[in-house]
Amino acid sequence: MLNVKVNKPIDCFSSHQIEAICRSIADTYSGLTGTEIGHILEQSHIPDVDPLLTKWKRLYNAFITEQNIKQYGNHIVSFLHNTLNPAKYVNNKAFFETKRLEINKVLAFSGLTMREDGKIARTKPATTISEAELRADNLRDKLKDRSVHPDVLEFCKAELLNDNYFHAVLEASKSVATKIRTMSALTSDGATLIQEAFSLGKDGKPILAINELQTDTEKGEQKGFVNLLLGLFGTFRNPVAHAEKIIWEMNEDDALDILSLISLVHRKIDKAKKVI
Repeated sequence: MLNVKVNKPIDCFSSHQIEAICRSIADTYSGLTGTEIGHILEQSHIPDVDPLLTKWKRLYNAFITEQNIKQYGNHIVSFLHNTLNPAKYVNNKAFFETKRLEINKVLAFSGLTMREDGKIARTKPATTISEAELRADNLRDKLKDRSVHPDVLEFCKAELLNDNYFHAVLEASKSVATKIRTMSALTSDGATLIQEAFSLGKDGKPILAINELQTDTEKGEQKGFVNLLLGLFGTFRNPVAHAEKIIWEMNEDDALDILSLISLVHRKIDKAKKVI
């Protein structure tokens, strides 16, 4: 992808695109303040033609007026560069990524995209844009920030996030059982699989051990891991597997926390040793 040069003509944006950009940047609850908008308009050399209007309409009128005069969209790109400079958001990365994602939905139709460094680059123009793909990219980026296990990232796919985060969590939880069966050679599932693979049993020897099992502390950790797995399967996987999606509404924050827990479980299982 090539960086967009603000001093070279950029095709005009449609009124629908400009409105979407303005509504995102000037959102009442998550956008810039009126003072910030005025400052960045000045910084971007865009006349503030209607400073007394509501924030998004004020910004919209400034953009439209300038585009009608200049007959190109460079001023909007300049404003976005000045607004979403990542250096401003080192302590609020969530805002930067959320706004970048929203803006990219709009820019895609003009063959533009805002990169992680805040620079706008040219890309293949879109005729339609998949909300699921954007949601998947956003979830994947946030999970990477948490350094989650690579096996969990496999389930951040658009087809699994077409409606919400329901299927991503379901499939990620299934991957835990698959890994346990592979390492233990067992064929069971659910609570039975967990007990067969990790419980100490009468002889104190599980099939899979997450530590050396030499001290009471290590044995306690093994027992605690069994309870963690039982809780994970009982609280998330089993209800999710048997409930209709409309019953189990799952937002992004819930999915991030559950997938992070599944990541921890994967790391523990990766380090487990087969005892018997």
